[in-house]
Amino acid sequence: MVDRIQWGVLGNATIARKCVLPAILKSRNGIVRMLGSRTPEQAVEQMAGLGVERVVASYQAVLDDPSVDAVYIPLPNHLHCPWTIRALNAGKHVLCEKPLACNVHEAREMAAAARANDRLLMEALMYRFHPRSQQIKQRVERGAIGRPTLVQAAFTFHMEDAVLASGDNVRLDPESGGGALLDVGCYAVSTARWLMGREPVAVQGMAVRNERGVDLLFAGLLDFGGQALATFEAGFISALQQTFRVVGSLGAIELPHNAYIPWDSDAGYVLRRADEEQGTPIRVGRADEYQLMVEHFADMVLERTPRAIVPLEESIENMRVLDALADAAVKGRAVHL
Repeated sequence: MVDRIQWGVLGNATIARKCVLPAILKSRNGIVRMLGSRTPEQAVEQMAGLGVERVVASYQAVLDDPSVDAVYIPLPNHLHCPWTIRALNAGKHVLCEKPLACNVHEAREMAAAARANDRLLMEALMYRFHPRSQQIKQRVERGAIGRPTLVQAAFTFHMEDAVLASGDNVRLDPESGGGALLDVGCYAVSTARWLMGREPVAVQGMAVRNERGVDLLFAGLLDFGGQALATFEAGFISALQQTFRVVGSLGAIELPHNAYIPWDSDAGYVLRRADEEQGTPIRVGRADEYQLMVEHFADMVLERTPRAIVPLEESIENMRVLDALADAAVKGRAVHL
């Protein structure tokens, strides 16, 4: 009986080296068979100690290798769709970095390819897998804070001034699907939809853009109907924010600024009931959410678990809302979904 899947990786992006490859190395059910890179000599040096068996000089070589069961795609946003479809057509399962695509049309094309090839496609929304996130979702669903009325989320960081001035970063390239909304706003929108448990009926957005039209700072509003709203901030020109809170009719849950990436630290949150000012701190043990994500993905491939923690249909809906927010910011008015 097969107990591990064999991974291929397309590109040696920082997120792969720093987070996902170490997670696969530690995982109970996966090994990295090979990595494709346009700069293989550099990649060999960077892959030291990360469990990569072989580095090859092209992405296609990874897809052509019959030993590879699944591929992880951490490429720039505009390459997610074409390389995901190529991988699916090559018979590989795909874990694709967030955002799943540059727009909902691409996301639907990717989903169609997954169905046609009977392969698993999942967006790498790692925060969903942390025990803290799961515990908060369960508390909300069980009514611990009453009916959710407001979600507030923020993910911002400040790029180096020299990088912002030069535009020499893929996040600042409009042709590569750059911009704060797609890069980190995708987390906030996903969080709001997940905790509300339904889709927004209308959205509004405002953006601060550079001379190339890339959003450096984005603020959004989501109207979920039924007296429920969500607000979020995403940006490259503000100090670190990495947090969310969900407020209900009977209380609130608030997170510190490690909400999406707590690394190896214990994770915590505060549960405030009714009119409490301080609330009760709740600690959750440390966990590697990336390891939990790749293990869950492998279990799905090995048919050991029937439930996807990040269903593909939900990732498509997230792209639909992100598209509407981008449209709202351009039009300067609310967009109804």
